[in-house]
Amino acid sequence: MTIAIPLGVLLMLLVLEMPIAFAMMVSATLGLWLIGGESFVSSYLSDVFHDVSASYVFLTIPMYVLLAQYMAKSGMARDVIQASDLWLGRMRGGLAMACVMASAFMAAIIGSSTASCATMSAAAYPTMREVGYDRRVAVGVIAISGTLAIMIPPSIILIIYGILTEQSIGKLLIAGLVPGVLTAVGYIITIAILGFRHPARMPATSSFDFGQAMRSLGPVWPVVVLMLLIIGGLYSGAATPTEIGAIGAAAALLITLLLRRLDKEAFFGALEDTLSTTVMIVTIIIGAMMFGYFLTLSQATQSLFVAITAAGLDPWMVMGLLVVIYLILGMFMDQIAILVLTVPITYALVTQMGYNGIWYGIVITKTVEIGLVTPPLGLNVFVTSGITKVPVSDCFRGVAPFLLVELVVLGLLLAFPQISLFLPNLMSGH
Repeated sequence: MTIAIPLGVLLMLLVLEMPIAFAMMVSATLGLWLIGGESFVSSYLSDVFHDVSASYVFLTIPMYVLLAQYMAKSGMARDVIQASDLWLGRMRGGLAMACVMASAFMAAIIGSSTASCATMSAAAYPTMREVGYDRRVAVGVIAISGTLAIMIPPSIILIIYGILTEQSIGKLLIAGLVPGVLTAVGYIITIAILGFRHPARMPATSSFDFGQAMRSLGPVWPVVVLMLLIIGGLYSGAATPTEIGAIGAAAALLITLLLRRLDKEAFFGALEDTLSTTVMIVTIIIGAMMFGYFLTLSQATQSLFVAITAAGLDPWMVMGLLVVIYLILGMFMDQIAILVLTVPITYALVTQMGYNGIWYGIVITKTVEIGLVTPPLGLNVFVTSGITKVPVSDCFRGVAPFLLVELVVLGLLLAFPQISLFLPNLMSGH
């Protein structure tokens, strides 16, 4: 009953559409009260709110969000896609490939899938339609490319996972680099195949002008500098992820001001959006930590592990079942909500079975990444549809060919953990 009542309350509050952060807080408070009484609850609540709000690690979130806001509001995404188009546009499907490459570059700075998707929708879709791209292809490429920001560092999802599990955030971010690049390559191969089979849907744009292509690289240098600064700093261990985020945000502000690409209105807009996003994420994490602490005290995870052991399931079978569950959850729930609701249980279970926590974080991130573009609630699809005014049904059809790539990459990550762990194992710092 100690477990059943709080879980029942949580499900009821979610059905009543209470924000997930507060639903977890209410149910966790009830569970902690059932375990230890009123004095125990008041003592723990004061500790958890202070620990989270005063935590140095949590500064990682606003720093990367602020960095993303500066980049988004300065319009640098358009420069990246224009340069990519001039280099690849002469190929059939080249503009779509340019969109993937531009999204990968922006993912290495923005860290937010929806922000990347919104930016690329405004920057890439009009150009793709002007040169004759089928609208389903155009929105499909944009929506799927936006998911790269959830894997390529600095990923907000990986940062939240690291906070929830106390894994090294630096190693988690670097672990996402190879899977992210592998996914981007898969998208480009898919575009090439689609262009070969349906040439009319993805025409070539223009002849190649080497001089013009070289000149287009000029406005892209700030993006490259910031990307190298973040990834190089994380990999070398020269600074902590929080410090790298702060340095990156400061560098982005300085660059945009020097280039006069950030006016007063955009500056304060970036601060406002960063504040609202950070408050939302931190509130959710507080609720998740409370709920995770309740699960630990109630020994729910230990009981689950004993039950699975008694059932005689092999670890790989349990892992496969978890992946299927995450894929289903991704169709119906927000990615952050999935993490904060499930990680306190599944992480303890997986690590007790002997799996690596860094690798498991990458696998979870890939599964929730797939949820961003699968019906009925694929968030990237709805963002793309809202900005481009293309019907949601057409957006889902445009994404469909790329889902096979996602599943293949997920299978590779499960079969070969070293894809995720190779770079973290070489890191000199945390």
